[in-house]
Amino acid sequence: MSKNFLTRGHSRALTRHHKLAVAGVAALGAAAIGFSAVPSNASTTTTSEAASAPAANVSYSTEPIQGVKADVTDRLAFSSVKVEQIAAKKEAAAEAAAQKAEAAAQKKAAAAAAKAEAERARQAKEAASRSAERAEANTSAPKSYGNHLDGWIRESLSIMKKHGIPGSYEGIHRNIMRESSGNPKAINLWDINARNGIPSKGLLQVIPPTFEAYHVPGTSKNIYDPVANITAACNYAADRYGTMDNVDSAY
Repeated sequence: MSKNFLTRGHSRALTRHHKLAVAGVAALGAAAIGFSAVPSNASTTTTSEAASAPAANVSYSTEPIQGVKADVTDRLAFSSVKVEQIAAKKEAAAEAAAQKAEAAAQKKAAAAAAKAEAERARQAKEAASRSAERAEANTSAPKSYGNHLDGWIRESLSIMKKHGIPGSYEGIHRNIMRESSGNPKAINLWDINARNGIPSKGLLQVIPPTFEAYHVPGTSKNIYDPVANITAACNYAADRYGTMDNVDSAY
């Protein structure tokens, strides 16, 4: 395809920009041919043909390119805003995740604390229940006293305390030793009571009518029972003398 065909046959169809492009391609082609013909180690010589060759028709536009700078600026600005938006979203997501983790940790800690408190309350309740059971067992089971004079006096004092009967260990022991020398089966067959048919009996030598009148509930009805005899005698002495401690002779 010849240059004349491009410039003559389609001169009307080519625009000014098309002419500029064609001319530029032609000039570049000629320059490439000129450089390729010269060896790498040879000096460059301008031939008469190259000098006499007609200059290529190159058209230049003096009109400035519009909108390029503004478009680039807008694209850069958009990219910057988009990067900032992505960073903001990532930061918000990280903050939300941190808040969620903190809330979960607080919830877990609260649940652990509540569980520990419930366990402490359960243990305290069980301990209190065991203490109550032991206390109930101690109060319900009768205290063991020895089956001897000391045990009889102490057991009687415990019963007297419940019924509000005054008396002391020393006062009771002193009168027992004077009346019966500590023999729960002692009986007086020679005094006025014996002559009247109602002899004194037991540790504190109580006659049967007095024993029955001042018998204390919870004790044996047997006048020879050591605890029952002591308790009834102390109840009688409290009514008549204020307390067995005030008795120093036959009563």
